[in-house]
Amino acid sequence: MNSRFKNDIVMTFKLNGLTVRSEATKYIIGLLTPLHKDEQVQWLEKLIDVIQKQGLLNSTTVEKSHVERAAKECCQNEFDETTVLLNVISAFDVPKFVYNTERKKYLSFDAPHSINLFGDPRDKSEMFRHRYAILHQRTSRHSLFTPSVLGSGSTASQNKYQLQPIEYLLGMSTKLTNLVVLGMLTYLTEGKLHLEDMTGSVPISLKDTNFHGGLFTENCFVLGQGYFQDGVFHIEHLGMPPPEPAKITRTYFGNTNFFGGSSTSTLKVSVKLKAIEEQNPDAMMVFLSDVWLDQTRVMEKLRILFAGYCEDPPICFVLMGNFLSGTTCNTSSGHLRQLFKSLAEMIKEFPNLVEQTRFIFVPGPSDSGFCNILPRPPLAEVIRAEFVQRIPSGIFTTNPCRIQYGTKEIVVLREDILTKMCRNAINFPSDDIPQQFAKTLTSQGHLCPLPGEICPVYWPYDHALYLYPLPDVVVVGDRLGGFTAQNMDCVIFNPGPFSRNNFNFKVYIPIRSQVEDSEIGDT
Repeated sequence: MNSRFKNDIVMTFKLNGLTVRSEATKYIIGLLTPLHKDEQVQWLEKLIDVIQKQGLLNSTTVEKSHVERAAKECCQNEFDETTVLLNVISAFDVPKFVYNTERKKYLSFDAPHSINLFGDPRDKSEMFRHRYAILHQRTSRHSLFTPSVLGSGSTASQNKYQLQPIEYLLGMSTKLTNLVVLGMLTYLTEGKLHLEDMTGSVPISLKDTNFHGGLFTENCFVLGQGYFQDGVFHIEHLGMPPPEPAKITRTYFGNTNFFGGSSTSTLKVSVKLKAIEEQNPDAMMVFLSDVWLDQTRVMEKLRILFAGYCEDPPICFVLMGNFLSGTTCNTSSGHLRQLFKSLAEMIKEFPNLVEQTRFIFVPGPSDSGFCNILPRPPLAEVIRAEFVQRIPSGIFTTNPCRIQYGTKEIVVLREDILTKMCRNAINFPSDDIPQQFAKTLTSQGHLCPLPGEICPVYWPYDHALYLYPLPDVVVVGDRLGGFTAQNMDCVIFNPGPFSRNNFNFKVYIPIRSQVEDSEIGDT
C-alpha cells in the first residue's frame, strides 16, 4: 500500500512540475495514510496548491519543511472555514495570481498590500498581458482548438482550428486564408482598428464581417477568423473567446482560492458551509442601486422596505451609490455624514434587522471622496463613523467588492458599465442586450473590458476586476433598467436605480441561485 501510495505522491508532484524529497514523501504518507483514498487525493491536491502559493520555493524541489507548513495551513483553514458564513472582501484584498506558461499553473504573485496603487508604465502593459494569458490558455483548451485525437474521423479534424500569433501573419508576403487569431481590438492610429497580441499588431478590416454574440468595444479581446492580404487582416467572422464554467476551470487548477478571503482553498467545496446553507433555505440578499439619501421620498420607501423585512430579516442589504441625487448641489462629506446618521436612526427602529442583518454600502461613481478610478476605496471614515457607531453591522466596502456567503461567490460593481459598452460598441447588437452583456463579461473574464479614458482602472489592481474562475453571481449597478441574465452557470443582474422606476430592487436567494424582481409601489 505504502509503495503504491508513494509512487502516486511522486507522480502527482511531477504532474505539477515539482520534485518531492524522500523525507517529504514519508511525511505525507504518515499524514494521509489514515484517510480514505478519495480524501487522500483531495488533501494531496490541497497540499500542492498551498505549497505553490507559499512563494518559498526557490526551485522545483519540495522539502519536508514546505510540506509541514502547507499541512498546518490546510488544517487551520479546515478548522476555520465555518467561522464566517458571510464575508465581504475588499477589492484591495483580492489575491493576485499570474499564469505561468511553462508550468501551466497559476502562481501567487505577491501580497496585495505590497502592491503600489498607481504603478508605473510597465504595469499598464502587464495588465493587458495578464488578461491575454488568461484568455489564451482558456481558449487553447477549448474543444475547437485542441488537436484531433489520433484515429478520429475526418469530420472531427475539419472542425478544428489553430490559433495563430500575429507575428505569423506579418512574416508572410502571400495571401493567407482561414486564419484564426486571438487579440485585442485597439486604435493604434486614429480611426484605424488594429488587432494586437503578445507578438505584434496588424491592421484589420471589418467591411464584410459577420459579428457573433457580444458587445465589441476597444480593448476587448476577440477571436477573428478571416484572411490576410496586402498587410491587412480581413476578418470574416468576429466573436468572443469561448467562456468556461467555473467547475471546468477548477478541474485544471484545483481548489486554489482565486476569489479572496482567509482560506487558501476555495470554499466552493466546503461540505460544512453547504450544509449550513441548506439549513436556511429562506435566506435572501437584497440589492439596491442609486439610493439617494437626500431625497425624502427615497427615505420613506426605505422605511417601508425595512418594515417589510423586519419579521423575516435577510442576510444582508447591499446598498450601492450614488447616495446623493444629481439635483443636489451639496456633495460635501459633512452633508453625506448627516444623511447616513439619519439612515442609522431609521434602521434602529427595527431591532431584528440591527441584530440579524448586515448593511453593506458600495460607493457610486459620483459619491464624495476619491476620483472615479476602479477599484474605488470605501466612503471616507468621517462619513461612515457615526453610522457604524449606531449600527455595528454596517460594512462600508470598495467598488467593486466581493461577497462570499457560504459556498456562493458574488461580485458587486457599481458602474454604468453596460451604458458605456453600448455607447462605445463598434457594432451594436440588434436583440437581447442583457444577454449580450452577460456573454461579454463571461467571455472576457473581466468586469471592465473598456479603454482607460472611458472607464479608468488602477493598473496594478486590474486583477481585482477579474471574473475568473466565474463567480456564481455578478451584480452590476447600472443606470439602465433592471435585468437578469445567465451564461455559463453565472447569474448576472442589475437591480436598476432604486430612486427611479417605481423603486425597483432585486432579491437573490442563494440556495436556489434565483433572482426575484421586487418594487415598492405608491401607497
